[in-house]
Amino acid sequence: MRAAFLPGGSRVELREVPDPTPGHGQVLLATKASTICGSDLRAIYREHLGEGPEAYQGVVGGHEPAGQVIAVGSGVERIRVGDRVVVYHISGCGQCDECRRGYQISCTGAGRAAYGWQRDGGHADHLLAEERDLLVLPESLTYLDGAVVACGFGTAYEALCRVDVSGRDRVLITGLGPVGAAIGLLAKKMGSPLVVGTDPSPQRRALALALGAVDHAVAGSDEELDALLGDGAEVAVDASGNGRGQLTALRHTRRWGRAALVGEGGQLSVDVSEVLIHRQLTVHGSWVTSTGRMSELLVNLARWDLHPQVLVSDTFPLAEAARAYEVADAATGGKVGITWP
Repeated sequence: MRAAFLPGGSRVELREVPDPTPGHGQVLLATKASTICGSDLRAIYREHLGEGPEAYQGVVGGHEPAGQVIAVGSGVERIRVGDRVVVYHISGCGQCDECRRGYQISCTGAGRAAYGWQRDGGHADHLLAEERDLLVLPESLTYLDGAVVACGFGTAYEALCRVDVSGRDRVLITGLGPVGAAIGLLAKKMGSPLVVGTDPSPQRRALALALGAVDHAVAGSDEELDALLGDGAEVAVDASGNGRGQLTALRHTRRWGRAALVGEGGQLSVDVSEVLIHRQLTVHGSWVTSTGRMSELLVNLARWDLHPQVLVSDTFPLAEAARAYEVADAATGGKVGITWP
């Protein structure tokens, strides 16, 4: 089968590798969609600097896959051949407290391996997955919907659940890349009457507005946000992964408000007393999501008739994976996907 690897230096290598065979508890997928995440670009594609949970081990790239089951190994009970599935992109040890809670992203066991980072991911014609990592797609959702849920939409939904967003809350989003846009789309479905987004990129501001992810999109100056939000939003979520964006989110959260930080990276320097303590803020660090929460999200997306694939501005076949990464790295459009017929 064909597979794409990320050797660093802003390169993609296509190779022919053997087709995998499912073992006990494993499932073989025909990959149908595999989208590109900002963390793939930041920690693997450009400079290959990943370490810790982001340590890339030279495996097939891609941690946002969805596909159709074509074979199952012994001991597989829940998933069947023909099922359309999305892959929760971290395979945990299954035994630690985090795994038992469904948060394999935070697995503390030695067996933790993320698809596309430490084990083969979705940039290939076939993908070998553990049954426990698979969630069946509702009929109304496409494979591309599922791929976008696998990381980005799941991360957005988890953050909004952490801050308990509702119809009482105006929402501020700093960073209008794919995750930021997902936060806006979901916040509206969860009842928010006003969503304001900030991003230095005029293209991303325009795209977020066109998608209906935000009601207002501004560059992010204090004056602009004060005019739109007055004393601040009840809820703020940073998806920029940038210290300036993170501080903007906190400074423009209303007193007694709630904020979540989901954008990876950045260094944040903040006057804790002035910004956090004296204003009685609740701040959550939110890292991806759980299998339980992702399952809940899939049900809600079908109920809301919300299709995550609206975030995808460009798709390419696997043979053009290098071009797909170039477009994603330019960061001027929406999400980029690799798709199969």
